[in-house]
Amino acid sequence: MPAQIIDGRAIAKEIRENIKREVQELKEKYNIVPGLVTILVGENPASVSYVKGKQKTAQDLGFYSVEEWLSENTSEEELLKLIEKYNKDPRIHGILVQLPLPRHIDERKVIYAIDPKKDVDGFHPVNVGKMIRGEPCFLPCTPYGILVILEKIGCQVEGAEVVVVGRSNLVGKPIANLLMQKRKPVGNATVTICHTGTKNLNFHTKRADILIVAIGKPKFITADMVKEGAVVIDVGINRIGTTLEGKAILCGDVDFESVKEKAGAITPVPGGVGPMTITMLMKNTLESAKMWNRLPNEIEK
Repeated sequence: MPAQIIDGRAIAKEIRENIKREVQELKEKYNIVPGLVTILVGENPASVSYVKGKQKTAQDLGFYSVEEWLSENTSEEELLKLIEKYNKDPRIHGILVQLPLPRHIDERKVIYAIDPKKDVDGFHPVNVGKMIRGEPCFLPCTPYGILVILEKIGCQVEGAEVVVVGRSNLVGKPIANLLMQKRKPVGNATVTICHTGTKNLNFHTKRADILIVAIGKPKFITADMVKEGAVVIDVGINRIGTTLEGKAILCGDVDFESVKEKAGAITPVPGGVGPMTITMLMKNTLESAKMWNRLPNEIEK
């Protein structure tokens, strides 16, 4: 039987509708507007597209949104001063610096410069450390989105064998850590991390009740690597060509057409994990606004 196709757009839409309602309530009851600033250095086409998407979503939800578009030649010092400006701005509750940065700017210094209480991307080492310890913090947006997807589809995570293919700081490491924690309702799994140095990858992936793939290789995971009935979460997004109209043709790290015939559930690309990433960024910003104004919030629960 073909897999359940997990509709990330529909899940994201439901969450965004709830965010929009909460934003309106904050305005009416407390005159509070969640504020997000996006900072982009240079004109990387993919980064420009991502930032535009984030800004449009923020505006649609009623946020106070600020766009900072800096030239490729912007110095590291100038960028750090701009971040400090928004660290001190009470109208801004979330600061997002779009990565990657030009080579002459130290990405680590930039991430460290953001106030951890405004780090809605969840990249600051303070938030990473709290996440590992299971303490309240901003969760990185893509792993956060995966948790929500698994919860929404009613996936049995506790006691499940989870295999994560990819060990990046953005996805692989954090999602592995989150799923092994005693989190309810999505956690307490047995997690294996695989990567480019893993021997006999098929042995590991075929054991997975839940297979999460974020390795950056188009259609890398094929049906023979997947357990019958597994839940497959494809985080990859690869541009493999263009249409006659010039539109990008995208695919994931999973060979969707073959794997969907074997998996129990699978996320498509596009339309799976991607919409959730931006949505959880907005959720983090909303909760940050409540936190800064000492209102009940989901971060400090």
